Amino acid sequence: MLTDINKYAEIIYSLPQKYFVIQRLEASIYKISPNIGRVSGVINFKKEIELKFVERINFNTGRIYFYSYEIRQYDQILYFYDPQPHPNDPDLALTFPHHKHVAPDIKHNRKPASGLSFDKPNLPFLIQEISDQFL
Repeated sequence: MLTDINKYAEIIYSLPQKYFVIQRLEASIYKISPNIGRVSGVINFKKEIELKFVERINFNTGRIYFYSYEIRQYDQILYFYDPQPHPNDPDLALTFPHHKHVAPDIKHNRKPASGLSFDKPNLPFLIQEISDQFL
C-alpha cells in the first residue's frame, strides 16, 4: 500500500466512493525526492466538519514517517493527531508516539491513539472516527 505513490494516490482518491459521508475531497500527492512523497489535503463532511491532513511517506520503506491530522468544525480545532514523541508521558506509552490532542488545553491534553500507524493508511480510521462521533 505504501510502497508505490500511484497506488497510494488511488487509495486517497477513491475514499469518497468508499465513505459516503465524504462531501468533498481535495488532495495533493507528489514526490519530493525519488523515494519520498508528500500527501496533503482536506476532506469535508456534513455539519461543517473537515479533516485537514499532511503525510510524508517513504515509499522505499513503505512507511509514513510524519503526519498531522486536524479535525475542525466552523474553523475551530476539535482535536488533532501528531507523532511528536512525548517519552516522559507514561499515559502515551501504549501507542507511542501516536497520540491525540483534545480539549480542554488542546495543546497539552494528550490521549493515546491506538488507531494510527506508520505502516498503513490512516485516513480510513480517521474518516470512520469522524463518522461515528459527529455524523
